[in-house]
Amino acid sequence: MENYSGHTAKVLGVKKALLQFLADAKKQGKRVAAFGAAAKGSTLLNFCGIDETMVDYVADEIPYKIGKYLPGNCLPIVAPETIRATRPDFILILPWNHKEEILSKLDYIREWGGKFVIALPKLQILD
Repeated sequence: MENYSGHTAKVLGVKKALLQFLADAKKQGKRVAAFGAAAKGSTLLNFCGIDETMVDYVADEIPYKIGKYLPGNCLPIVAPETIRATRPDFILILPWNHKEEILSKLDYIREWGGKFVIALPKLQILD
């Protein structure tokens, strides 16, 4: 059990930081979307209690996911083209282990000043 020492505090710290970021973004009138309707991202959002009042939608490239909803929080899953159409201020990357690939694919959000957010292993806002 020594390997898990402090794990609870770290997990709760991630939750607190992400919820604070989303609350601050909302207060500032900023729009947040997510990318990647993967199970790990859905688990994170559900653990944090994040719903459509905090994140507008989740974009994903897999056709059979589009038009459906993430389980638990009912966030709509949309096609990636929605990002360009709605121009969110922030994109929360849910499959953080694919960060580099997603940053490259969605680099165009910088055209309107959009930024990327990674929640794990700690909250980072990437310019």
